[in-house]
Amino acid sequence: MSRADLPPDVPSRSQEAARALEQLGGISLQRYSMESLLQTVTELAKSVMPGDPEVSITVQTGHRRFTVVSTGQLATDLDEVQYAEHHGPCLHAATTLELTEIPDTRSETRWPEYARRAVEHGNLSSLSVPLDMDADLSGALNVYARTPNAFDDDAREAAARFGPYAAVAVGNVHAYESAQDVAHNLQVALESRAVIDQAKGIVMERHRVTADQAFQLLAGFSSRTNTKLREVAERLVHTGELPDLFDR
Repeated sequence: MSRADLPPDVPSRSQEAARALEQLGGISLQRYSMESLLQTVTELAKSVMPGDPEVSITVQTGHRRFTVVSTGQLATDLDEVQYAEHHGPCLHAATTLELTEIPDTRSETRWPEYARRAVEHGNLSSLSVPLDMDADLSGALNVYARTPNAFDDDAREAAARFGPYAAVAVGNVHAYESAQDVAHNLQVALESRAVIDQAKGIVMERHRVTADQAFQLLAGFSSRTNTKLREVAERLVHTGELPDLFDR
C-alpha cells in the first residue's frame, strides 16, 4: 500500500509504517546482501514502532536459537536470556507461530523469571511476530519497548506487516548457507578421495599389490594407529614414508 492509497484520517504511525514497507518493497536484492536487508528491516521497524524500542530477529532451527540482527543491546540481551532459559515471548512466537505480546512485563505471569529479567533491563512491554519459513526453520521479529502497554492495534498490524520481509530474507540466507555447506562437504569428500587414490597408487606401485589390497593396507594402518584414513594418505603422499604398513 502506498501513502496515496491511505485515507486522510489514518494515524501518522500507520502512514510511517506504510512508507517504511514501501521502502522495503523497493529494495533491490541484487544490491543488498541478505544480512543487510535484515538489518534494514529491523531498523525500519524500530523507526515506526512505539515505546522507544529495540528490535531483533530470532532464528530457530533444530535445537539452535540465535539472533541474526538487532538494533541494540537491549534486544540482544533479552533474546539471550530466553535462549538460556528455553522460554519467553520470542521463542513462543517462533515455536507456535502466534503473535505474542507482553503488555506489561511487571505483571507478566506466563514467564515470570524472564519478565523479571526484562524489567531489570528496562523492557516494559514487547511484541514478537512469528516468521513462518519451512519445516526446520522458524523465527520471530521482536520489538522490545521501554514503556508499558506500548502497542495498539495499529502497532500490531504494522509489526505483522514487517514479518514477511524478514521471513523471506532469513529463508534465503538459510538456503544459501545450506548450499554452501553442501558444496564445502562435497569439496572435502572429493579432496579426500583424490589423496587416498594417490596413496593407493604409491602403495600399488611400490609393493606390487592390487588397488583393493592397497586400500586394505591403508585402512588397516588407519585402524591400528587410530588415525583418519585421509590423514594416513596425506602422510604417505607428502613424505613418501609409512613405516609398519604391513604390520598386523
